[in-house]
Amino acid sequence: MFLTLTTTGTPERPATDLGYLLHKHPDKAQAFSTSYGTAHVLYPEADDRRCTAALLLEVDAVALVRRGKGKGRGGAPDAALAQYVNDRPYAASSLLAVALSSVFSSAMKGTCHARPELPAEPRPLRIEVPALPARGGPELVRRLFEPLGWTVAAQPVALDAEFPEWGDSRYVRLVLESQALTLAEALRHLYVLLPVLDDAKHYWVAPDEVDKLLRAGEGWLAEHPEQKLITSRYLSRRWSLTRQAMERLELVRLAEADDSEVEEIDNAVEAETEEEQRPTPLAVQRRDAIIEALRASGASRVVDLGCGQGQLVQALLKDPQFTQIAGVDVSMRALTIASRRLKLDRMGERQASRVTLFQGSLAYTDRRLKGYDAAVLSEVIEHLDLPRLPALEYAVFGAARPRTVLVTTPNVEYNVRWESLPAGHVRHGDHRFEWTREEFRSWARAVAERHGYGVRFVPVGPDDPEVGPPTQMAVFELDPAGPKTEKTEKTEKNEKEAKAA
Repeated sequence: MFLTLTTTGTPERPATDLGYLLHKHPDKAQAFSTSYGTAHVLYPEADDRRCTAALLLEVDAVALVRRGKGKGRGGAPDAALAQYVNDRPYAASSLLAVALSSVFSSAMKGTCHARPELPAEPRPLRIEVPALPARGGPELVRRLFEPLGWTVAAQPVALDAEFPEWGDSRYVRLVLESQALTLAEALRHLYVLLPVLDDAKHYWVAPDEVDKLLRAGEGWLAEHPEQKLITSRYLSRRWSLTRQAMERLELVRLAEADDSEVEEIDNAVEAETEEEQRPTPLAVQRRDAIIEALRASGASRVVDLGCGQGQLVQALLKDPQFTQIAGVDVSMRALTIASRRLKLDRMGERQASRVTLFQGSLAYTDRRLKGYDAAVLSEVIEHLDLPRLPALEYAVFGAARPRTVLVTTPNVEYNVRWESLPAGHVRHGDHRFEWTREEFRSWARAVAERHGYGVRFVPVGPDDPEVGPPTQMAVFELDPAGPKTEKTEKTEKNEKEAKAA
């Protein structure tokens, strides 16, 4: 992918000021690593009268497939070849937009500590993109850029110059020119509109993309005649995010029309006081209790067995104590959601090296589960039929044998405190059973004795004096002496009898 940005100047106002604005010296060629390849910044020409900065993005097609897990346009799981043979290395897309925001982040924010007066000054700008996917053709390109003050030249690229009868491709050669925009405004326009024209993104669109869109669109998107199309395409047509963005943009428009702040317009509901705040959800309390127990155990390598959508894995990644974190689940759908939640496709290499997600069943022994300091079974055992529990028990405590095992499960005695739960019902339709405190403790003590662990019990949530806490947690710690076998017990008995004699 290739993009050039050119400005002109005079001896009094040299074009090489572009180097200050971009925070990249015109006399140097620089390279920057990204999650998908290498971004190069160089200046083909740089003098007082004319200065051109070029951004060249070399895409690693293999890394793109690995980080994207085979998803996205041209990368469906059943289109293996299309994952490697596509336009991503050549045509400007969200990959280039992300590189722009990463390499020129200060310029996009409009900051320049060396020359603080420069970012606010409009300057002659010419931007060229040799290959730009344009779903909507040159007409859409003009509809998007012309209202922002650009003179637009969008020349269609023929499918094959040797066969003009085949017509034009969906790509255009784009040239934008302006005399009245700042560099920061120009970069923000590109950051939003490049993926909009491509109508695709190479990464999962999470809710925080709304904030990114509004930041980059500040000052122009609220009044843009194609606001709805831009918002929908930028957010990958996710209607809930699009609606949220449109509502916030309408508040911005109303505030600007009323010459007031958004907070003054959006004041229908007063801020909640501390007394009005909702109590901490039980799921959060349970997660906090697990993390506290893991920290106390000194574990650095943790495996979350039955990780679901990855909430615990996400929380563990925030703590540097945990250097290796694995999430295991039998459901590929859950693992896909977990991957999206963790943003694995955009995660830096160092952070990504700490986390692994893989499919596995706890009903079978699995060598991949060995070598961890601690294992977590959070709200898992109650989803298994009781006859399958011994298989899980052996897979975790007998084969994997981590130093610490944490098991949480609902306390059925507490169910009478849930006003919304009908009498005699379990908390979730997939729960095969829910134990009393005594039933859970009997099971945990028997498991500990069979496999050479000590066990203690920790309440999670409010500990009701009559029915106990809503969640009960068992903390298993491996006994260095290991489990006692029948032979060991006989030997100890003989030794005691010999001493007594």
